[in-house]
Amino acid sequence: MSILATSPRLRRILAAYTVNKLGTWFGTVALSLAIYDHTHSAAAVTALFVARYLPALAVPALVARVEASSRRHTLSALYAFEALCAALLAATVWHFLLPAILVLVAFDGAVELTASSLLRAQAARAGAEQSDEQGIYNANAALNVALSASVVLGPTLGALAVHAFGGPVALLIDAGSFAACGALVVDLYVYVEERAGASVRARLASAWEHVRDAPALRAVLLTQATALVFFETAAPVEVFYVKGTLRAGDVGYGALLAIWGVGQLGGSLLFARGARRSLGAMLTLGTLAVGLAYLGFAAAPTLGLAALAALLGGVGNGVQWASLLGTVQLLTPERLRGRLMGGVESIGALCPLIGLPLSGLVMALSSPRIAFLVFGSIIAATTLGFARLWATGMIRAASPIGSTPPEVALAADAIDSASGQLVRTTYSGSRGV
Repeated sequence: MSILATSPRLRRILAAYTVNKLGTWFGTVALSLAIYDHTHSAAAVTALFVARYLPALAVPALVARVEASSRRHTLSALYAFEALCAALLAATVWHFLLPAILVLVAFDGAVELTASSLLRAQAARAGAEQSDEQGIYNANAALNVALSASVVLGPTLGALAVHAFGGPVALLIDAGSFAACGALVVDLYVYVEERAGASVRARLASAWEHVRDAPALRAVLLTQATALVFFETAAPVEVFYVKGTLRAGDVGYGALLAIWGVGQLGGSLLFARGARRSLGAMLTLGTLAVGLAYLGFAAAPTLGLAALAALLGGVGNGVQWASLLGTVQLLTPERLRGRLMGGVESIGALCPLIGLPLSGLVMALSSPRIAFLVFGSIIAATTLGFARLWATGMIRAASPIGSTPPEVALAADAIDSASGQLVRTTYSGSRGV
């Protein structure tokens, strides 16, 4: 990733992204523990994550609104708002008030996803200025390594901070991280010019029109949304699986999560070194690896074998997400990348709202092994959608300015239709489990 050596702007973006993700873990851990300690209610902790995920619906519109403003320092202003929310959350944890916490988390979650979307778009722009498509690939690789490293380090550092200093102080550290992010990106200008200074509604319509007119992009987003729903079903099942089925206790549960995180970091490094490989291939194989990991959980008789499956799943996870972002960016013109990144962030945040209740339903009707068997099989099936895109060369054929050769468009329509059928079959099948 020599691009980092030649692009000071990308280095600042990477630093801001890393600090942001680490700080967010401090806030997540502090709030989760504080709510549990004060309420001892699983429903209250669940409400925390619902409050963070639901505002994702507004993210594309917020991105369009920020891009429509010609004022400078708008990205820094978003981080300043997040810092204020984190400081207020520290106060509401100190004098515990759950409704206020949930409201602040909702505002903070929407702004956080908006800032991340804009930062991703800026990273792609900085990369493209250096070496076009290869630069975009390298920029995504760098951000993905930072994201995976934060997954490995963030929860541990956040828990240590809460243990040593308490929840309010951990949240103040979170506030400081957002302030640092704002300082790092103070010179980034995120305004996107549209004809006649298009309104927010017109900007959203422009992004939707692009998705509608780009069959390959539609197929990628639809297949990813389906896969993500079932990616997210694992979290509540893992606790019952490790402690009940494998009888490995709290240490075994922590070890399995840690091994997945290590695999994710390894997958990110693999993606960073795979510059000559096809994005379609990595997207397909990364998704398949997660599906196979869940199938491995279903079959593993011991924690050791389950750990090998977790390592495979983590590697797939690390490769898959970065490949998706790179694919979407290459299928999208520069002026629309911020809004499309907002759409991807929304998909990533909203899918758990479907996956987590679905996980509970399947668990109520079966066992952890059966649940992993069902979810792993469905994820493996979604791989077919990505495999077809890869095999037909549609991802490589679509240009960053949105033009698609006629023969590719025809093939894309067929794949889009097949992907839609897969989603319908998947949902009807899961309801019948």
